[in-house]
Amino acid sequence: MAKIFDEITEEQKSFIANQKMFFVGTAANEGRVNISPKGMDTFRVVGANKIVWLNLTGSGNETAAHLLKNNRMTIMFCAFEGKPLILRLYGLAKIYHDRDERYHEYINLFPAIVGSRQIIEMDIDMVQTSCGFAVPFMDFKEERSQLKSWAEKQGEDRLKEYRKEKNTTSIDNFETGIVKD
Repeated sequence: MAKIFDEITEEQKSFIANQKMFFVGTAANEGRVNISPKGMDTFRVVGANKIVWLNLTGSGNETAAHLLKNNRMTIMFCAFEGKPLILRLYGLAKIYHDRDERYHEYINLFPAIVGSRQIIEMDIDMVQTSCGFAVPFMDFKEERSQLKSWAEKQGEDRLKEYRKEKNTTSIDNFETGIVKD
């Protein structure tokens, strides 16, 4: 049932483009493992072995902290509608902030979203698909608007302050790469 691929196929790229959410898994060598659900229009396949995703300001920043400690990352997509499928991307990732040139090379791939915090670039070394027979059917109703509304209400200056207060360290007290000054 499970199949391994060296790169993202065109069929898999199409599947990814149609998904409304994905899950990101990271872990440092010590501390907690983090799995984060992600949504909105924040994911792009930019090559057969490369993806980027736009990380938005949130209550934590575990992914960034983990990537600075250990840059392994797994991304998982599940088919909640249609044909059952689970697709995982495995590889090594880098994180870019708006102070980084690569951030500005990628940011225009995404719609303008207030609260854009980082861009994660992942070099994929393995793609795995599996059946997804036990994943339930779930209908997509709509995207939640709370994060977007909250970020717009804050404005860029307050968002920067929020990130300095809430996003500079992980729950395990690892640095995230967000600069406090």
